[in-house]
Amino acid sequence: MRAWRQLTELIERHGVAALITVHDVKGSAPREKDARMVVRPDGAFHGTIGGGQLEFLVLDIAHEMLKAGRGPARIVDQALGPDLGQCCGGRVKILIETFDKQDLDDISPFVAMESKGGLFDLECRMEAGRVGREMASEADVSPGAEWRETHGEDRTPVLLFGAGHVGRALVLALAPLPFSIRWLDDREGAFPAHVPANTSAVQMRSPEAEIAEARPDSMILVMTHDHPLDMAIAAAALQRGFPYVGLIGSATKRARFEKRFRELGLPQERIDALICPIGVAGVADKDPAVIAASVAAQLLQTRERRQLDRKLSPLDAAGGT
Repeated sequence: MRAWRQLTELIERHGVAALITVHDVKGSAPREKDARMVVRPDGAFHGTIGGGQLEFLVLDIAHEMLKAGRGPARIVDQALGPDLGQCCGGRVKILIETFDKQDLDDISPFVAMESKGGLFDLECRMEAGRVGREMASEADVSPGAEWRETHGEDRTPVLLFGAGHVGRALVLALAPLPFSIRWLDDREGAFPAHVPANTSAVQMRSPEAEIAEARPDSMILVMTHDHPLDMAIAAAALQRGFPYVGLIGSATKRARFEKRFRELGLPQERIDALICPIGVAGVADKDPAVIAASVAAQLLQTRERRQLDRKLSPLDAAGGT
C-alpha cells in the first residue's frame, strides 16, 4: 500500500485525513507491524489492519480525531483477547495520526520514495505530541530516533508473455496482489485499452532481451499464441534459473518441450524446474478465470517460500540449531 500517496490525495480532496499504523505487535495479531490504513473524514478508508473489533475500535477513534482536526498523535494499546474478544491472543499498539494541508510539504518526499517502488525506512520520534519522520540512512537507528518504520511496497516482478484469454484473466487476478507485472505480446492491438495499476503492457520486440534484462527474482509465465515462441522463451528463462517458470499447456506439451530442451543442452535440473501444467494441484477447470485464480495462488505460494528462505540464517538453512 502506498499510504503516503493515499494520504496526500485525501488531504487534497477533503482537507484532512488520518493515518493508522500497527506500531508494535507482541504475540499473535491479525496484521504485522507497519500495516496501515488511511481514513477520510467521512469514515471511509483504504487498507486494513486486520478487520474485526480492533479495526472498528481504531476507526472510531480516528473518526473522532478527524472531527477535531489536525492534532496530537495517539497510541492505542490493546490486548486482543481479554479487551476485544479476538482469538489472536496477542497485544498490539496502534498509532493514529491526523494530517492536513500544512503537512503536505513534509509528506512529499515520502510520496516520491513510494513512487520509486520497493521498501524504505523512516526514523521516527515524538515531537510536541506529533510524529517527526526523516529518511533512514544507516543500518542502526540514529541517536535521537525512537523507532523505525518500513514503508512502500514489496512487489515481486512477474514477466507475463501472452495477451490471450488466460493472460487477460491473470492480469486481473494479480491486480490486487503484491506483484509488479510486465505484460508482453508481439502483436499490435493485443492489449485491452486499460490495464491495472500494477501492470505495464509492452509490445515485445525481443523476448531474449526481456529475459536477459529481468531481475533474477522475477517469476516468468509463458502463454503466447505461438508454440515455437513459447519454446524459445521458456528455454531462455530456464537457462537463467528464475524461481518460477510456468508454461501453459498439458502434460503432453511438457513432454514435447522437455525433449527439445534436452536437445538444446539444458541441464536436467533446469528442465525439471519447469512448471507445466501451471496452477495449484487439484484445480482442473479450464475456464480462463479459474486458471488465473489457480496460477495466482501458485505465485503467492512461491513468493511466500522465497520470503521465508530469505529470513532463515545460514545455520538454519543448513539444518543447524
